[in-house]
Amino acid sequence: MVCDDRPDGQRWVLLIARRNAAGKPQWTLPKGGIEDGESDEQAALREVREETGHGAVIDQLLGTIDYWFVWRPDQVRYHKFVHYFFMWWDGLPPGPRDDEAEHVEWVPAEVALVRLAHRNERKLVEKARTLTPEAAQPVRPADLGADR
Repeated sequence: MVCDDRPDGQRWVLLIARRNAAGKPQWTLPKGGIEDGESDEQAALREVREETGHGAVIDQLLGTIDYWFVWRPDQVRYHKFVHYFFMWWDGLPPGPRDDEAEHVEWVPAEVALVRLAHRNERKLVEKARTLTPEAAQPVRPADLGADR
């Protein structure tokens, strides 16, 4: 989850809209699969960049969500684990992004709590509303050997 604290004291969250299995649009947090040889952190940073065009800096692990879903049309049941990191926007303008997300939007955390399609993601945003930056050094893409 990528956040930005604005001068007015509000925390904003970066959301994407994509189509679900039924073809309906829904707002979610950026996420995706791990590619061969990637760490969870590398995958998180890459997926944010690919889906939103924005860069981020990892602050800390926010939580892991696991769930089951059936993907149509093949009717196969999948068990998925998603590791969410609390990340800060790197402050740079967005670059190119893939077409997986139909819309990318920054919204106040309070709006994200209403807009997000999944309860488990809303719980993560609720948790992130009160987090303060970790004292530990943030994890940047270059620290992981990831391309910027």
